[in-house]
Amino acid sequence: MRLNELSDNAGAAKKQKRKARGPGSGKGKTAGRGIKGQKSRSGATIGGYEGGQMPLYRRLPKRGFTKPNQKHYSVVNLGLIQKFIDLGKLDAASDITEDAMIAAGLTKQKLDGIRVLAKGELKAKATIIVTGASAAAVEAVAKAGGSLTVAAPVAAAAE
Repeated sequence: MRLNELSDNAGAAKKQKRKARGPGSGKGKTAGRGIKGQKSRSGATIGGYEGGQMPLYRRLPKRGFTKPNQKHYSVVNLGLIQKFIDLGKLDAASDITEDAMIAAGLTKQKLDGIRVLAKGELKAKATIIVTGASAAAVEAVAKAGGSLTVAAPVAAAAE
């Protein structure tokens, strides 16, 4: 076998359609865009355009409100904390803080803090210190013999 004898599998590479390359190509002249109009021009986008009629997104009333100072928490479930303890990535004997969770790879970032939810089961007796927790999570940790402390988030230094 030589380099000039190598070929791709049949049907593996589809030939590119060559538009606007003369009448013989079958896609010459207008290149399949029809004649005139906004859609035939380059760079034209239509989006929500309805031919001059008031578009639907402007006919409907505005709804809702986005709170400008809302908090965004990273969510961690108790079952995941137990899994990381079993794997030896978290130490149940020492305090499990938000920084320890990030270092272990439980979550990538803490955003405005980490909130613990009660999904899964915690068997290890652990002391967890986080920014937020559900009531069911606090109860589940206490049932396992540990404690879950909700600490106030540390405000970023004003510059």
